[in-house]
Amino acid sequence: MTGEMDWVEIAPKSGHRYTVIWMHGLGADGHDFESIVPELGLPDDLGIRFCFPNAPVRPVTINGGMAMRAWYDIMDMSLERQVDKAGIAKSSTSILKLIDREIAGGVPSENILLAGFSQGGVIALDAGLTCPHRLAGILALSCYLPTWPEIVPALSQANRLLPIMMAHGSFDNVVARESGRAAFEALTSIGYSVVWKEYPMAHSVCLEEVRDIADFIRQCFHMEGQAL
Repeated sequence: MTGEMDWVEIAPKSGHRYTVIWMHGLGADGHDFESIVPELGLPDDLGIRFCFPNAPVRPVTINGGMAMRAWYDIMDMSLERQVDKAGIAKSSTSILKLIDREIAGGVPSENILLAGFSQGGVIALDAGLTCPHRLAGILALSCYLPTWPEIVPALSQANRLLPIMMAHGSFDNVVARESGRAAFEALTSIGYSVVWKEYPMAHSVCLEEVRDIADFIRQCFHMEGQAL
């Protein structure tokens, strides 16, 4: 554990060389993306540890104050939605501590990739863009960047050349495609290398996206030549 955080882990079948830290969406938990790992088709001998942290349980305003796992509170569902930026900062700090834990365990920071879906993608972006250590990449799925432009002064120089993949459903009715696209355009406008992928789906993950995710992970970990 790191502080109060716990997680679901899929340990590598060979020596631990790489880590993917993957954050779930609102109301889910660390098991939510556990089943995607075999679907990625990554060879067992690559030494990748998958860590799926659990968000804290907190009241969520848009859900009538019901307590559920959430990385931060959401006050409304408008395109210019109000969010709990202090909550985002706190969750990002927890993920940065988890990165420090991996580094202390012997995994170089450039072998650590952050991934997340929806709220989890927000945290992956926020933590990854501000992390003082050079990372392998950021995978931001069906999300946006509500801390823009306030995040700009905190952007880490270590990760200005960081590979980023943003993926979104064309028919997403939870996080509007326009919100995700705005984050992509904001980051590319100041020089970040961001790949934008769009799929004919709602707020979900599809097979074509899973294949693109696997390719992105291989590229970030310099495994392009590894056979499936």
